[in-house]
Amino acid sequence: MNQKTYYQTVSVIFALLALAHIWRVYTSAPAVIAGVSVPMWASWAAILIAGYLAMRGWQFAGKKGKR
Repeated sequence: MNQKTYYQTVSVIFALLALAHIWRVYTSAPAVIAGVSVPMWASWAAILIAGYLAMRGWQFAGKKGKR
């Protein structure tokens, strides 16, 4: 796997993760991990972080393709 493919793959994974958290916020779906309720602000943080990582991954993939 070359770097461009790697960046594209992880970008898609992070984008799907961000979409899952957007869905959770939109539907107000509860999240419970090991019996502990996860607060909604954690999804907001995950949206920002995963969205940023997806965006940067696509930017890096574009730069690797121009070489």
